[in-house]
Amino acid sequence: MRRLTKKKALNLVKELDAFPKVPDSYVESTASGGTVSLIAFTFMAILAFLEFFVYRETWMQYEYEVDKDFESKLRLNVDITVAMKCQYIGADVLDLAETMVASDGLNYEPVNFELSPQQRFWHMTLQHVQERLREEHSLQHVLFKSLMKDSPSSLPPREDQPDQPPAACRIHGHLYVNKVAGNFHITVGKAIPHPRGHAHLAALVSHDSYNFSHRIDHLSFGEKLHGTINPLDGTEKISPDHNHMFQPINHAAGSHGVSGIFMKYDISSLMVRVTEQHMPFWKFLVRLCGIVGGIFSTTGMLHGMTGFLVDVLCCHFGLGRYSRKEVNI
Repeated sequence: MRRLTKKKALNLVKELDAFPKVPDSYVESTASGGTVSLIAFTFMAILAFLEFFVYRETWMQYEYEVDKDFESKLRLNVDITVAMKCQYIGADVLDLAETMVASDGLNYEPVNFELSPQQRFWHMTLQHVQERLREEHSLQHVLFKSLMKDSPSSLPPREDQPDQPPAACRIHGHLYVNKVAGNFHITVGKAIPHPRGHAHLAALVSHDSYNFSHRIDHLSFGEKLHGTINPLDGTEKISPDHNHMFQPINHAAGSHGVSGIFMKYDISSLMVRVTEQHMPFWKFLVRLCGIVGGIFSTTGMLHGMTGFLVDVLCCHFGLGRYSRKEVNI
């Protein structure tokens, strides 16, 4: 009884076979079929190879959402060189709430304002990229992924020893500011706290020492990421006189305000989340199956249609095996 049940089940499974086997005696190999098969296998290999590179590629996904974290601080990254000695200048932030942000995270390093040949080449390359970014905004998407991942994101160290002593100051480091509008500035004298805000000890610095020619190597908000070039990176301004005030958008003479470098910023309530996406492995397998099955089916259909058309034309014109032959009896 059990044998009969197994035999019926086996016969039922055989009837459900969607891939019936054709006996070898019914299969005919032709030169045209072999040629089409060779072409199909070549296309399969090429497309599968290219699909593997597509699988390795990543893309950037941008998500916009409302920033609900009002209590956390925002990191401000700074790397600016000013053509004045470090003891003559001070940098700090004063936000809209009249809160003076401590500048403990900033380092003052005496340097030479003139760049070495290698540094000048890096700076000119950065300026060229900035010019291209102003024309082609989509290039930033490419930079996120590959351009600057293996390139130095900051000014390279000096390869030679200058003859003159350092007469400029490199201010680099980071600050944590509140998520409100504020003003980051570099002006004469060190900053001191004040009940109504803050002040700078500018009276102790000679007016002839003023020189706010500066170069911005890096200025950004948030964590530093490779592949990003910020709008002010690579900016260089040379002061025409001692009494001058610079702003990112425009600059005016000192008669319009205090001499120094002033950068006003505002914080938006929208937050952009940028994530790097990768194709799942199962999707890669599905695409490979689609390539193999699609090419196999398409070449089979084309080969069948071509053979049918050849047979019709040869039969109509009497060519090839359809040609008339005289038989002598």
